[in-house]
Amino acid sequence: MNSRRHLGMVAGGATILASAPISQIFAGWSWLFEGGLMVAMVTGAALGARSLRGRLWAQLLAMLAALLIGLTWLFGGDTALLGLIPTPDTFAQFGSLFALAGEEVQKSYVPVPDLEGLLFVSALGMGAVAIIVDVCAVGLRRPALAGLPMLAVYSVPVAVYIDSVSPIPFVVAAIGFLWLLVSDNVDRVRRFGRRFTGEGRGVDVWEPSPLASAGRRLAVVGVLVAVALPLAVPAMSAGFLGEFGSGDGLGQAGKGPRGSGRVDLFAELSGRLKQAGVQDMVKVTTNDPDPFYMRFGVADQISGGGFASHQPAGQPVSDNLPDPAGLDLSAVRTQAATARVEITENFAMPLLPVYSAPTSVRGLDAAWSYDPSLQIVYSQRSNSAELSYEFDYVRAEFTPDQLRTAPTMAASDANQRDYSRVPEVPEVRTLVNKLVEGKTNNYDRVRALYDYFSAKNDFKYDVAAPAGTSGAAIVDFLNNKRGFCEQYAAALAWMVRTADIPARVAFGFTLGGSADNGVRTLTNRNLHAWTEVYFSGFGWVPFDATPSTYVVGSAPTAWAPDVDAPEEVPGAPRPSLSPGATDGSAGPGGPTRDPIDPDGGVAGPINIETELPTWVWVASAGVLVLLVLLVTPALRRLTLRRRRSVRAAVASAGDGFATVGAAPAELTMTVVGDTDAARRQAHAAWDELIDTMVDHRLVVDPAETPRATVERLISTALPASAAVEQARLLGLAEERARYAPVPLSAERLAPAVREVRRAIADEADRGVRLTALLMPPSVLLRWRNGAYAGLTALSARTARLSEVVMRVLRPLRPRRLLR
Repeated sequence: MNSRRHLGMVAGGATILASAPISQIFAGWSWLFEGGLMVAMVTGAALGARSLRGRLWAQLLAMLAALLIGLTWLFGGDTALLGLIPTPDTFAQFGSLFALAGEEVQKSYVPVPDLEGLLFVSALGMGAVAIIVDVCAVGLRRPALAGLPMLAVYSVPVAVYIDSVSPIPFVVAAIGFLWLLVSDNVDRVRRFGRRFTGEGRGVDVWEPSPLASAGRRLAVVGVLVAVALPLAVPAMSAGFLGEFGSGDGLGQAGKGPRGSGRVDLFAELSGRLKQAGVQDMVKVTTNDPDPFYMRFGVADQISGGGFASHQPAGQPVSDNLPDPAGLDLSAVRTQAATARVEITENFAMPLLPVYSAPTSVRGLDAAWSYDPSLQIVYSQRSNSAELSYEFDYVRAEFTPDQLRTAPTMAASDANQRDYSRVPEVPEVRTLVNKLVEGKTNNYDRVRALYDYFSAKNDFKYDVAAPAGTSGAAIVDFLNNKRGFCEQYAAALAWMVRTADIPARVAFGFTLGGSADNGVRTLTNRNLHAWTEVYFSGFGWVPFDATPSTYVVGSAPTAWAPDVDAPEEVPGAPRPSLSPGATDGSAGPGGPTRDPIDPDGGVAGPINIETELPTWVWVASAGVLVLLVLLVTPALRRLTLRRRRSVRAAVASAGDGFATVGAAPAELTMTVVGDTDAARRQAHAAWDELIDTMVDHRLVVDPAETPRATVERLISTALPASAAVEQARLLGLAEERARYAPVPLSAERLAPAVREVRRAIADEADRGVRLTALLMPPSVLLRWRNGAYAGLTALSARTARLSEVVMRVLRPLRPRRLLR
């Protein structure tokens, strides 16, 4: 193989290995398929340009064109001509994908699902890195420079993850870079002409080079040192580096999608819910017979872009925590309880899940604090992963009649002033005014808005709905009436604020499935968001507007019941609203509620509209094309064999054929009619015999006579059976067709071919028979010879055309014109 061609292929392979760190960003592997396709197309274009002896600028243009065609094929959609040729609409589509990727970066949690915008950026990035690596390593013969774009790829997960990143992708990327360096240096040594040791002694071809062995050892040691050194130096640990975080939010330990201290709770929720797998996050044990949701975060700041969290403030956790803001525990019925919590490594955030109104916390260090206004436990410098703690809390119980007595707050009240502000959206204002018309107290107004999100108003749960809590996103949700808990919670809070009532969005876990020996395991499928409304004297009261049928571990309450439950019939038993109930009731006229699956799903069918990603269709098409390519040789062989058999049948059925001889075993059958047809059939039968020998890896010498070929076949592959005489018949028929004026009759040739083929196959190994059936070498050899002949003819025509062009242009040479 040409050295530059080999180095170009190594550059492509090294680029794919160097892209291993991207696996830390995506939850699936679609990025590898699409990015690997871009690298393959770029590498193929570079090889093609170099085979045509194109200069470096021509190679660069070819690689850029291949990358553009590949991106158009995968992401151009219906904007491209023939699906491959980009148009102005295609570039507009790419621009929209760039914008979409920016939004996904802000809204997604790592590892992210297969989002189209991020997949487009990753495929584009891998293709661009492949171009730079090829130019540096092959075009400029400076493979060390190719390490810079490879390092840029590795820096992506390092920048996204504030915690430490797995060293395995770094090792894979380093192996790719070392492979590129070794290939370049081996090529340079080969062009030097002689292999030698460090002392100058020559090395034979079969002998391993001591210098190469030393280089491999040094490479392995270098990779191990690069991986182990950061782990061995305490000052380079993740905790030490985390001290230099921004400190402007909830701490550096959270794997926030924006890479800052503040965690985007909506992105956390959306990303986790859309993950393909189920991950255990929290194990909780409580003596509360009827607990509500666990909380870990609150979004109470609102702007045109949606809800966001503000900086918490409080005191370190202790055995004596302040009462929740606004809640008069003496005026409501409460239930005291204790809970023990164990956090898994999958929930790594600067927030801890607790039940509302904790009174004391044990098992945490001074890095954790409690904010009584937000009712959250947070840290500026610690991580929740693998923590265990215990806390006491009180659960307040309200009745609708109690909440109706809550007075309207004055405009100067801090809660009224801070938590009822909302950007003006005319569509939302019109809907809210219509729903709360005639309501005389805040609770009835909130219930009117809460009851609006019901199945009878055509609201449905759809986790595939686009995320977002801005005013425009709220309007889209209210118009489409499809979304998941993020949209339901944000929309209700937005509408309650529009009614001039304080509201915010809370984040946490639902109850999950049934408890196992008193322990509830909460997974990413139990992550949830709901609305909290402030009532004077009662504090923040939860309202969960998401349809409970689709919420794993939903807990309707007396003041916020299931709006889709059937109305109670007087005298009938009252349906249980306990959190462990696994059956429920449907909305009016609807089917029964699907039972909750304790593994984190809904056991019944859920009407969630999803569509297959693009890579599935591309992969399916690729598999189909591959299957067609694999079966094509076998089909070609079968077609050729059938064509030869038809010709033999036609020839034997024609007029003018007769046999001479008394017995069928005698080989003196001749033709007295159409001799040309008999010769063609003899040649067809002989060609079939030769192809059968090639397919079963028997030696065929074109210089031999038919009789010599048959005798060698009999001695090496055929036992002493009836097939021996049939083989000799085929050899005699070919000899008579070549050299005699009168050929043999063709009526016995087709059965003879079948019997000889069967005998050869019986004597061959199973692997040889399988190869002869699925990938017959005779067809591949014929195709290869045809390709060589076509290339030779094309080269000859090109040479003749070049001579003609040069003959025309010779009089126009500048020197001749000047002369």
